[in-house]
Amino acid sequence: MSAALLRRLIVALLVRPHLWVTALRQVHRLAPRGWWRRPPFLPLPDPGYRAFRQVTQYGDELHPPVVEDVLVWLEWCRALPGAVDAGEAPGWSGADGQTGAGN
Repeated sequence: MSAALLRRLIVALLVRPHLWVTALRQVHRLAPRGWWRRPPFLPLPDPGYRAFRQVTQYGDELHPPVVEDVLVWLEWCRALPGAVDAGEAPGWSGADGQTGAGN
């Protein structure tokens, strides 16, 4: 991830305080164990995972992430637990064990 992209993402997140906790949670979930022991000493996702996500999102592992797409993904991550519990997330099982596919 380029420094310019990281700056744009941080600025976009600063004006969206409702996404701060979600963003930190996702950084924690995606960071490999022991990231602080290896350069670049940042909690960045595994390069293989990142390449896979770039291919599935943009069709090219070299395509840089788009800030708006990252924000949409964070909104989805934030909303998903509640939607699953309410049975409103298609394809996901709710607390009652039934999928939300029919809703």
